[in-house]
Amino acid sequence: MTASIAEKMDWLGNASYVVVALLVIMALYTIITQKNLLKICVALAVLGSSVNLFLVLLGYRDGGSIPIYHMKGAGDLMVLPTPQCLTLTAIVIALATTALMLSLIILIHKHYGTLDIDEIRRLRG
Repeated sequence: MTASIAEKMDWLGNASYVVVALLVIMALYTIITQKNLLKICVALAVLGSSVNLFLVLLGYRDGGSIPIYHMKGAGDLMVLPTPQCLTLTAIVIALATTALMLSLIILIHKHYGTLDIDEIRRLRG
């Protein structure tokens, strides 16, 4: 039995949520299993980006236009502006925390000569 076009389109609509879930799983797996500080920092950045993608997906509406109210009527379909604002705020916060993490990683590497967590703990005494 072949699937109808509507069933295929329904799966295609959910594919973006599957991609977000895969990105979150890969980032969490990397954070848990890796011992290199730089890899953990990149995984945290990927995790933040996947959360931002999820927020944008939540605010999307089929056929919606940009949320500028003086250009559209009150009854017109628009995408939700709140997830867009939250995403912009999250991007700025992620940029600042990533910059701070990378600067601390550079200082750790200068002090200990390695980025391996186990080696840093052993050298610390």
